Order: sequence, then C-alpha cells, then structure tokens
Amino acid sequence: MAVEPGDADRSDGHWFEALADHMGPAYLRYSFTLGTGQEVDSLMGALGLSPGDRVLDVGCGPGRHVLELARRGVRALGVDVSERFVEVGRDLAAAEGLDDLARFVRLDARNLTGSVPTGFDAAISLCQGAFGLGGPSQADDPQNLAPDGAVLGGMFAALRPGAPLAVSAFSSYFQVRFLEDGDAFDAAGAVNHERTEVRDPDGVPVPADLWTTCYTPRELRLLAERVGLVVDDVWSVSPGRYGPHPPTTDSHEFLLLAHRPED
Repeated sequence: MAVEPGDADRSDGHWFEALADHMGPAYLRYSFTLGTGQEVDSLMGALGLSPGDRVLDVGCGPGRHVLELARRGVRALGVDVSERFVEVGRDLAAAEGLDDLARFVRLDARNLTGSVPTGFDAAISLCQGAFGLGGPSQADDPQNLAPDGAVLGGMFAALRPGAPLAVSAFSSYFQVRFLEDGDAFDAAGAVNHERTEVRDPDGVPVPADLWTTCYTPRELRLLAERVGLVVDDVWSVSPGRYGPHPPTTDSHEFLLLAHRPED
C-alpha cells in the first residue's frame, strides 16, 4: 500500500480552490446536496459495496458522500483540493464519531497516481467534485481531455484489479438545450463558462467564474477506455435521482460505471 498523502500538496494550484475555501460548510446548503443519501444507496448496489469495503472519493468536497458511506460501515477516504473542505469533512466526521471510517486529505485530483493508497474496492467522483473541473481549454489541449484523463487515470491506479468506479459528468446535451443567460458554451472543448457568485457561511458573496467540462455518453466511454477502464454502463442521472436510466438529452448528468480489468 502506498504511503498516505500529507496535506502539504499544493501542486500548480486549481481555479476552484479559492471558491471552495470561501464557501466552506455553506456548500452543504445548496439544494443539489439534499439527495446525497439516495445517491449513496444507489451506488452501494451498483458498485456492490458492503460494510468494511474501502472507497476512494475523489473531489469529495466537505465530505457528504464520504460521511454517508461511513454511516453504512464503509471505510472511505475523501480527497479534495480545498483545505477548507477537508477541514469541514474532518470536523463533521469527528462530530458523528466516524473518524475511524471517514478520513480526509488535501490533494489535487490530477495528481492521484502515486499519492494515495492503492487496492481500493471502489472509487467515486460525483457532482463535478473533480472530474469536469479542468477549467478553460488550453492551446495545447483544445479538447480539454488532459485534466479529466489524469483524474480517471489516477482512480484506475488506486483500484484493486476488478474493482468498480462511478464518475458523474454534466451533460453536453442538457447544457446546450437549457443554456442560461450569461453562460457561454465552448463547442470545441465542451466547456461551459458561468459567471455567478458564491457565499460563505455568513452569507458574504464573492463573484465567481465557473468552468464545467460537459460530456456525451460516447465521450465518457472513449475517455474511460483510453485510460484502460472497462465500461459497464452509462446512466442518465440528476442530483438525488440516481438509478439505471438510459441516457437521454433531458437529464443534468451522466453517470459512468466502469471497472479496472483483472490483471
């Protein structure tokens, strides 16, 4: 097993880090977090999880899925680029007496390989916690595949042979169909740019630029296969409404279900 990462990893920074640090526990007030229990119940079945299993949550935020897994007896390690989110997760775990099951470290999800333990029984990255947050397309990567490819590759390396993963991604179809005023969608890199604001626990707002890389089911399959994963299915999902629904153009997200092949 690899040595557990410390909290000093700062890599080359990430555009979302300052926003996450500002929000802190206020992130858990957003309505999309209210369906966490249903999402974890669905994933327990889809990924074949049982109490005692080890799960890696990549881009865990303040730890809502990590904590739900721990409440079900699953040992979960959450990694996130935001030190503030990691602190919130640790505090919530301690308050519930879940410290032995729910653990958190600060780490950039693009640098997972060699930085987290290996042999996990499953890995997840949900609600654009890490996958899909690569930022604006770069001149040397106009399709914006490098950041998400690094995240998927790191998850692959952390899994034991045969173990599954679940990764959600915002739907390109939905984003284009329901493009909001003020948003800008880059068709070449499938990156949506939203100008909004985020608030801290006291309600103090700061302006925010959000970049979300969107996907079609076909693109998810191709990227997963590119890093060596075997794709099992792609579902249409929305927050709090996870289940084996065939892909449509009406759902917010797609959920990629795949596994690392046996050696």
